[in-house]
Amino acid sequence: MLLFRWLLLILLLVAGVCFALYVATSQPRYKRLGWIVLKWTLLAALGFFAVLFVERMA
Repeated sequence: MLLFRWLLLILLLVAGVCFALYVATSQPRYKRLGWIVLKWTLLAALGFFAVLFVERMA
């Protein structure tokens, strides 16, 4: 569980760095990569918390 939390934090930081690189360089590939990382990170987090919620209900 702790590993998953750290992984989510690192992926959110990676997305932030991608957006900062986009602002600094104006290259759209960094913005696109940032959105992709952010999207999959949030989907994984929602899935993880859904599993925790279902586990609590049982």
